[in-house]
Order: sequence, then C-alpha cells, then structure tokens
Amino acid sequence: MFKSLRVPEKMFSVGMWAMSFVFAAFLIGLGGKLVADMPRIESRLELEQFADRQALAGARSEIASLDKRERASRDEQARAQLALTAAANAYRASYAAYGNWLNTRAVTTDPTQDPEVLSRTRELDGLKATERAAQAGVERLDRSLLDASQALAHQREREAELLDAARAGYERALFGQQLRVFGARLALTLPLLLIAAWLVARKRKSDYWPLMRGFVVFAAFTFFFELVPYLPSYGGYVRYAVGIVLTAVAGHYVIQAMRRYLAKREVAAAQSEAERRKSLGYEHALKQMAVNVCPGCERAIAQAAVGVALNFCVHCGLKLFDRCGSCATRKNAFFHYCPSCGVGAQAAST
Repeated sequence: MFKSLRVPEKMFSVGMWAMSFVFAAFLIGLGGKLVADMPRIESRLELEQFADRQALAGARSEIASLDKRERASRDEQARAQLALTAAANAYRASYAAYGNWLNTRAVTTDPTQDPEVLSRTRELDGLKATERAAQAGVERLDRSLLDASQALAHQREREAELLDAARAGYERALFGQQLRVFGARLALTLPLLLIAAWLVARKRKSDYWPLMRGFVVFAAFTFFFELVPYLPSYGGYVRYAVGIVLTAVAGHYVIQAMRRYLAKREVAAAQSEAERRKSLGYEHALKQMAVNVCPGCERAIAQAAVGVALNFCVHCGLKLFDRCGSCATRKNAFFHYCPSCGVGAQAAST
C-alpha cells in the first residue's frame, strides 16, 4: 500500500490512521456512556405490577402465615416424635424388666409377691397409656401439618394463577418499553450513520478526512455494538424490518456505484491511449502496476507468449512498458525517470 509513497508520506499516513482510531475511541467512549443511560428513561417493569394487587397481596400474606404455621407444626411434630420414642423405650424397658421378674417369681413361687405383680402390672399399664397418648399427639400433629401443607400448596397455586393472568399484559408493556428504548437508540444512531455515509461519499478527499474517518469508525461501532444487540426479539418484526431497509439502501448504492463505474469505463474505453494515460494519476498507476493490474481498464495484465515482450494491455491497448530513449532499458511506462540511467522520461524522448 505504501510502496509508492515517500517516507514522510508513509509516516504521515500511519499517523493519520492512528489519529483516526484515537478520535474514534474517544467518540466511542462518549457514545457508550450516552447509550448505556438510554434504558434509564423507562422504569423497570415487574410482573406483579400487572396482577390483581389486592388478591396477590392476600395470597402472599396467607402464604407467609401458612409457611410460619407449617414450620411451627414441623417443630412441634419433631418434639412429639421424640416424646413418643422416649415413652415407647420406657415401656419396652419396663416390660422386659417385668418379664425377668416374672420368670424369677415362677421359680420361687412365693405367694407374698402377688401384690408386687399387681403393682408392676399397673406401672406397665401407665407406661402404655403414656405411649398411646404420645402416639395420639403425633397423629394429631401429622393431621395439622398435612392441613397446613395442603393449604400452603393451594395458596401458592393461587399466586401462580394470578401471576399467569398478569403475564400477557406484562409482556405487552415490556415489548412497548423495548420498542421505545430501541427507538431512542435508533434516533441517536441513525443520524450518526447518515452523517458517516455522507462523509464517505463526499469528503474522502478532504484535508480533514482522518478525523472524519474516525467519526465513520465510531458510527459503525455504535450501530453494530450499541444498537443491533438491543433489537427487540419478539416476533423479529423490527429486526427483519431494519435488516430489509438496510439491505435495500446498501443494495441501491452498490448498484448505483457499479453503474457509475461501468459508465466511466465505457467513456475511458472510447478515449485514445494518450487521453487515458493523461487522466491516470501517477501514484494510482504505480499501485495498479505493482499488483499486476492495468491502470487503464483495471483488468489483470495478461501474460505474453514465450519470446514476446508484453508492452501493451491486451484488453484496452494502454502502453504499460517502454524503453528508455537514452539507454534503451525496458522499464515501466509510467516511471518518470529511467531506473537504469536516471534520465527523465521527457528528456529522453526529446
């Protein structure tokens, strides 16, 4: 790209590109701050805002009360279960001791121990009654816990139904909010794109083009990274509509540019070789020749047959190579000076 430029021109060109990107970076930073604050123009929407607030508050209050009741019932049930376990263990221990004592009495057959038998039997009956009472308490708490759990599940179903009923309104409002935020972003981004397109079309030859080029980079970045990711996705209507419009506009300009280019080529083809050579810029001609492209018709330079010197373009007849009038060295026809003897092209031809 820089082969045909002077060394200061190369440095200047690199510096201007760096300036373009630095300028674009500052613009992107400022634009990012502005675009990031765009969603704040709308308050955050919540699903609960579109539900029956009184009914939803009642259901949630009941859920909180039942949840507290359920936790209390579970704690009480755990304590009752421990009491039942203790009573059952006490009964089994006493019953085992009583069985051992009866076996001893059966061996001794002492009738004076009959009152002890009655006393131990009454004690076992008391322990069994305590166990049964503990069991009844556990069963009562099981029923209470089941009732609380069922009521809690019912209230949670009611809450879910209220939120489901509100979802349609919430989604409509959210979609409208997204469209408004997108519209605000588009209102900020679209003028930047239009200005950037105008600068590219009209100001590329301006002395201030490096700064304008930075603005173009900023506008492109803003569009692709600050606008496109926020396109509303519901149904894809906005996304596809924007894509269709952008594609149509870009296609229109590409077609027009191609028509202008082809018309320019037709005009150039009708000119004489000398007129075409005169209209070509020195730097442009050297760049095209460096990549093996004819500067006149912009087609690839065809390869000559073996033993035949390629001096003219086979497509448009433009002279590409000639010989120095002083030393007869074959050279690029666009060189101002002979690379072999250093004599100027005009001086050698006179």
